[in-house]
Amino acid sequence: MRDDPGVVAGTGLLSLEHQGCRLSYGVEGTGSAVVLIQGVAVQGEAWRPQLDGLTAHHRCLWFDNRGLGRSQPLGCALTVAQMAEDVRALMDAQGWDSAHVIGHSLGGLIAQHLALTERARVRSLSLLCTFARGRHVTVPSARMMWLGLRSRVGPRAWRRRAFLRMVMPPEALLQEDPDALAGRLAHLFGHDLADSPPVAMRQMAAMGAYDSTPRLGELAGLPTLVVSATEDPIAPPRLGRVLGEGIPGARYVEIPAASHGVTIQHAGRINTLLLEHLARADAPR
Repeated sequence: MRDDPGVVAGTGLLSLEHQGCRLSYGVEGTGSAVVLIQGVAVQGEAWRPQLDGLTAHHRCLWFDNRGLGRSQPLGCALTVAQMAEDVRALMDAQGWDSAHVIGHSLGGLIAQHLALTERARVRSLSLLCTFARGRHVTVPSARMMWLGLRSRVGPRAWRRRAFLRMVMPPEALLQEDPDALAGRLAHLFGHDLADSPPVAMRQMAAMGAYDSTPRLGELAGLPTLVVSATEDPIAPPRLGRVLGEGIPGARYVEIPAASHGVTIQHAGRINTLLLEHLARADAPR
């Protein structure tokens, strides 16, 4: 099926028919091109804290991964390679020969694959709370098994609070009303934290099947920022360090007192790191 750009009625968003899925996306800002890729069960709008910080200097594209939110239907087998192909198609729809690519969690794997297969189209990589080998995350620790079970079983309020413990550090949960925080995150993520979108298990399977470890050396010379959060139970810093060490020349930064939701909890710090990284990558050489 041919790619067919359009508009999502009543939303101000754009859409692109691509390989069986009508991908929903937005474009905002002025400057060099940036693509932002989200992780499991999170819609593109969850990048709003970064869009608020980046769009004064960059033309930013964000989207719902296929099978999630407004990007429906799933359309085909879900793999990291397919999701990277979706990013390429969205860049083509904008007429972008290249862009800075930012990925969080699963989005970091998609970003890595795009860089490995379409190197000339990636101006820089920013890899946030992510890893090289998906199986390290899909085979969970005892803590993650417990939190994962609690996020799926029991009263909805309990499930929301278990989810919060996966994405926010304990100190942050003591400082904010958990119900209010759950509501704020639900607005960004696109679903009640007590629920998991149907496509989430397929996204997890795609993530678990992917491993960029043997090829990380191929990214030498590509400006790369790797950011981990010290208290992240989903993508622990040890995985971020392995990723950073595997990409020659990558800059590695660890954010203290932060967890998997660092892009929301510490949006200002993340945005500063991203702006500095993108400016260096854009500077004449």
